[in-house]
Amino acid sequence: MSVSVALVPVFGLIVLGYALRRFDFPGDTFWSQTEKFTYFLLFPAMLIYKLTNAERGGVELGNIAVIVVLFLLVVSTILVAMQRICRWSGPVFTSIYQGGIRFNSYVGLAAVSELFGDAYLPSAAVAMAIMIPLINFLCILVFSVWGEREIEGITGILKAIATNPLIVACVIGITFNMLGITFYALVDGMIKPLSQLALPMGLMAVGAGLNLKALRGASISFVLSSAIKLLVFPIVSVIILKLFGADPVTATVVILLSCLPTASSSYILARQLGGDADLMASIVSGQTLLAIITIPLMVTWLI
Repeated sequence: MSVSVALVPVFGLIVLGYALRRFDFPGDTFWSQTEKFTYFLLFPAMLIYKLTNAERGGVELGNIAVIVVLFLLVVSTILVAMQRICRWSGPVFTSIYQGGIRFNSYVGLAAVSELFGDAYLPSAAVAMAIMIPLINFLCILVFSVWGEREIEGITGILKAIATNPLIVACVIGITFNMLGITFYALVDGMIKPLSQLALPMGLMAVGAGLNLKALRGASISFVLSSAIKLLVFPIVSVIILKLFGADPVTATVVILLSCLPTASSSYILARQLGGDADLMASIVSGQTLLAIITIPLMVTWLI
């Protein structure tokens, strides 16, 4: 019950964002601009600030890297095996794959912060910095095999991954931390309030992006993708964590990140690279709603 109560603000802000968008407040164009503003400024500011000021030596970088890579490869193998059995069309499988492996970083960092405080945020940020490029690479690989469109400009896509603002922010924050750099009072006074805005704005943007009408076309594909992401993925991560004897902080962060619903960026990639965009929209919205129930259950059970 305590986990559910702690996560009420997280999902409450998502619901608030959905309600505000539904009532067209403060305007239709506001939310798309808010998401961009949060993604490119507020979240990087938060990651740089938190990682720079984090206690040194608290992040098991080697363990996190190996565990993250391994569980992503295991889940990818499960999804590809399911495709060989079910034989979905290429576009359908690309959406099922994205729904089964991507994660919503806004919800993840907010959940870590609410449940465990700032002490766990550095490990979460490092795990995300490893997961984001690898997941994008795996998704592009799946689209190259099963997508309807020929992927052009791979160099541009890989460049976009390398310049991802969240990854860049993690690198800057970790570097500052390792070099012992601290912010001058003037800089600290600017970046700290920006970092405090990141989570509430990000969560409301997630809610504003929900498309509940897309759930009318939910199918067995949606159910299977959601079951893999919200139930199987966390269990796989626990098995791998136990095999590696991970420390409690790493184990907690990895399990929580593995419980997250898929990211809204999945829909954009589905449209650009020839996936099933309608199915992707239902997966994104449906998983976000289901996560209100599954995250507290899985965290209580597995951590």
